[in-house]
Amino acid sequence: MTGIDTARAGFPQALAHEWIKFRSLRSTVRTALAAAAVPPVGAAFVAGTGSLQDDDTVLGGSLTLSVVAQVLAAVLGALLITGEHGSGTLRTTFAADPRRTRVLAAKATLTAGLLAPLSLAACALAYGLGGALLPDGEHERGEPLPALFGVAACFAVAGLLGLAVGTLVRHSAGAVLTVTGLLLLPSLLGPVLGGAGRWVAGVSPTAALEKLTQTSDADAGTVGSLGPWPSLALVAAYTAVLLAVAAAVLRGRDA
Repeated sequence: MTGIDTARAGFPQALAHEWIKFRSLRSTVRTALAAAAVPPVGAAFVAGTGSLQDDDTVLGGSLTLSVVAQVLAAVLGALLITGEHGSGTLRTTFAADPRRTRVLAAKATLTAGLLAPLSLAACALAYGLGGALLPDGEHERGEPLPALFGVAACFAVAGLLGLAVGTLVRHSAGAVLTVTGLLLLPSLLGPVLGGAGRWVAGVSPTAALEKLTQTSDADAGTVGSLGPWPSLALVAAYTAVLLAVAAAVLRGRDA
């Protein structure tokens, strides 16, 4: 690419290139589709097996498997950059666009812009299925709005967290393992840490998601004592910081 071409290449072109790369990789497309499929499948399973708890809501029961889908969203974010590291195509990307922070920003925009509407549609469909399949009047409906928009934001933030981890770790297996641990371990460790458990559990993106889905399992010991929206704001804040760190590291090292 010539100097003139590089000067003309801007963020829209970088975003378009990221979209093309996303569509061309079966691993990223399949992960995105799996993340979208899990919530409706989970809603149908819960309704079909009658496994909804007495004190749970239709919203909470329908989104029982949303945590699994959130993990897949984080994995997708990681794969968007670790896949290029593994194949060596990231060097070509940086040769075409030397502004590495712009490349990362394009990946982040694609991640959030894809996951937010996709997860909103999937979780709304799951809620609709749960409402249609569960017996009328047996459970409280819950409050889907604005909670479903917060759930969609949780998926987008998880994807961005995965992108940041993938940028720092660079290897797909290591990034997937790391981001899965970040999502699941705080909630798992919280109950065994005594008084500090609620603070540890509350920092996980999974905790914010469970509060927004209004599941009956979202007690202070497993998801922390913050409310759903402050919890989402906390997760979004440290994800933004981690992305900034990833951008600084990306600028200063070899591809």
